[in-house]
Amino acid sequence: MDNTGFSGKPQNSPSGEDIPPALRDTPEAVPKAAKMRVRPLVLVIGGFTGFVLLALISGYLFSTYAPKTNTVSQPNPTSSSTATPSQTGSSVNQNKYAGTLLGHLSYPEAPESDLVPISADGRIRMRKAAAQSYREMTQAARRAGVLLVPISAFRSVKDQEQLFFGVGAQRNQSPAERAAVSAPPGYSEHHTGYAVDVGDGAAPSTNVNPNFDKTKTFQWLQANAARFSFEISFPKDNVQGVSYEPWHWRYVGDRDSLEMFYKARNIKPAKIAQ
Repeated sequence: MDNTGFSGKPQNSPSGEDIPPALRDTPEAVPKAAKMRVRPLVLVIGGFTGFVLLALISGYLFSTYAPKTNTVSQPNPTSSSTATPSQTGSSVNQNKYAGTLLGHLSYPEAPESDLVPISADGRIRMRKAAAQSYREMTQAARRAGVLLVPISAFRSVKDQEQLFFGVGAQRNQSPAERAAVSAPPGYSEHHTGYAVDVGDGAAPSTNVNPNFDKTKTFQWLQANAARFSFEISFPKDNVQGVSYEPWHWRYVGDRDSLEMFYKARNIKPAKIAQ
């Protein structure tokens, strides 16, 4: 008996032609609904990846080609430096109050254009406002029978160098010892053109001497100097620790001089070694 059925074809044929289409071993088709869900997800992932790449490329290009901004460093407000005397203008240089040296405060040097004589020979000079007031004070003292004479007024920094170092060497004084009686260069009130050393014309032996406080001139100054805007710079037990100088007076009769000396008073320098 042969292997054909009713159709006349072999029943165990090795080809798949005789297998019904529904039973053939073929891959299962992906459902159409699943395909529709996958496509939007792919689009979202692709779009996000493209955005990230675009951002990275843009950042790189900006950092490479963008103009650079120069950063200017600002000075440290807490830093300090020792001030040097100013030789220009009459305005107060705030930096001069930055420090002290051997108990003395630093001061600017008065401009030459503002200095006028207060002595007959023209060698002793003060600033114009101080000189005018000093001459008026001298005239008032003379009317009272007091002979007030100027010994020294404006001194340059160069003059002060000789007075401090030269005289100090002659007297074998240490800087601290010398500073008790004379300011270092750059730290003298005489630089300002507002300070004056005065003497008694009737008692010249008391010039630049503590005994000057026993003269008639000193007594008159104590009672009358304030009327002419003068005050003693270094009274007894002064905060700067400078030796008592009854002959040293300073003018505080205008804004510049008042600000210069009274701002200085707010500093409490250490007393110098006696």
